[in-house]
Amino acid sequence: MQALLNIAVRAARRAGDVIIRHVDHVHKLTVTAKSRNDFVSEVDRMAEAEIIQTIREFYPDHAFLAEESGSQGESENVWIIDPLDGTTNFLHGFPMFSVSIALQTKGRLEHGVIYDPMRQELFTASRGDGAQLDGRKIRVTNRKNLEGALIGTGFPYRANRRFMQEYIGMFRAIAENTVGIRRAGSAALDLAYVAAGRLDGFWELGLGPWDMAAGTLLVREAGGHVTDLDGDDTFLESGNIVAAPSKLLTSILAELRPHLPKS
Repeated sequence: MQALLNIAVRAARRAGDVIIRHVDHVHKLTVTAKSRNDFVSEVDRMAEAEIIQTIREFYPDHAFLAEESGSQGESENVWIIDPLDGTTNFLHGFPMFSVSIALQTKGRLEHGVIYDPMRQELFTASRGDGAQLDGRKIRVTNRKNLEGALIGTGFPYRANRRFMQEYIGMFRAIAENTVGIRRAGSAALDLAYVAAGRLDGFWELGLGPWDMAAGTLLVREAGGHVTDLDGDDTFLESGNIVAAPSKLLTSILAELRPHLPKS
């Protein structure tokens, strides 16, 4: 099973190299809008192609669920890929973006890699084997309540803008009870930071599975918990996620619950 993780690491680093080669030439890139304020660049597509090609060299029969190219193939082994999580940041020269790769086997997350090409930080996790940052074990914080907590989030966008009013209620509830909230613009990195103890917790609405899959495994293998806004295990389907140490997660859910959208 370690071979699978090694291939994911190789693919993530190759994608990171593609991103870094273009980071100082963003003005020359072709950028298209997938929807209002939701962009994709040719770097996203090149990085995704690099990941898929690298994995297919070793596992040609595996399937893929990738942000830009969608679902490819049928297999009990599915690679869930976000080649550039934080495209808007990348296009503006804001250095918070990442490569996210996870392997799901028979519906269960087995391996996860998140790579920050700017800092060259590599977050990895395998089910039952813990989480690591550059080969060193990482753990979530031991924060038990919101007092003194630093929480990450992401603002609603795309179709989820219709929940902005509810989200503002959530934001205020969390902000009034914590030391601060951070919105960096890469959900994958936010989840990696929860796993590494840099953030105490994280919540967001309307994510894709490629945004969450690798980070979810990292948080869980680092001793944390991940649920949707109702405390259930359906976040990959709903796109709504809360991640934190167990007791803190309970506190976050309690603050969010009064503001949950009805749909």
